[in-house]
Amino acid sequence: MSEALGLARLRRSRPRRTALWIPLGIVAGYVLVAVLGPLLIGYDHVATTVGDRLRPPGSATTAGTAWLGTDGLGRDVASQIVYGARTSLLIATVAVTLSALVGMTVGALAGLAGGWPDAVVSRLIDVLLTFPGVLLAIVVAGLFARGLPTVILSLSITAWTPFARVSRNVTLSVKEREWVSAARLMGVPRLVILVRHVLPFVLPPIVVMATLEFALVVLAEAGLSFLGIGLPPSTPSWGQTVANGKEYLATAWWISAFPGFALFLLVVSVGLLGDQLSARLGRNSRSRTS
Repeated sequence: MSEALGLARLRRSRPRRTALWIPLGIVAGYVLVAVLGPLLIGYDHVATTVGDRLRPPGSATTAGTAWLGTDGLGRDVASQIVYGARTSLLIATVAVTLSALVGMTVGALAGLAGGWPDAVVSRLIDVLLTFPGVLLAIVVAGLFARGLPTVILSLSITAWTPFARVSRNVTLSVKEREWVSAARLMGVPRLVILVRHVLPFVLPPIVVMATLEFALVVLAEAGLSFLGIGLPPSTPSWGQTVANGKEYLATAWWISAFPGFALFLLVVSVGLLGDQLSARLGRNSRSRTS
């Protein structure tokens, strides 16, 4: 009987493991392309050749074979996708990391303090969440010069509030536990209570939310670049590449199709990875509390 139950659990765990490793492998492939791709591709993503403009995928150009075709200025689409992956992953990683650190700290401190600090932070979070994130990012990006720091700042400002809300809610539930109450009665400083007794419970949902926010930040960055208010033309971006091909959709579909598919695959993979992490961490938390 026990052997049959063990085999059943093993069979059920195999598709779950597969569902986790597939998106994880795709995301890892994007990271490898972003890190090693520019060293191996051999094309300059900003080099323009008028004679090679609008070449279809697999065409021979003066620089070599354009496996994904060229755009309206003769630039290689594959090199733009590779360099755009480096830009998107860099912006999303920095913006999500900053947002998670700020949101987690503010939410945990507010929930642990209670009283008027918690009320002020809660109202601030509610107010910021009423504004569409992309609209707020457009406003912030429009106030400063176009560039990488501006995009990271605009996306970080719009992404820290969900982390703060989750951190605050978890802290409010954890601070009523017996060991936290005992630590307060013993005079343990709040910072020590936060680090030792609260953050271990806050980190798992924050990690899950970070994966989901990562996909949203990648989409937001592409949207800003598509609208022409994000990165400058000298910085490669999937959004810019898609925007450059919108005038040639009928004759040169590959300019927008390939970077759009790369963006779609990354966002879906990160979303699936977040779902799997959420399910696994949820099972682990239930097993610890049971």
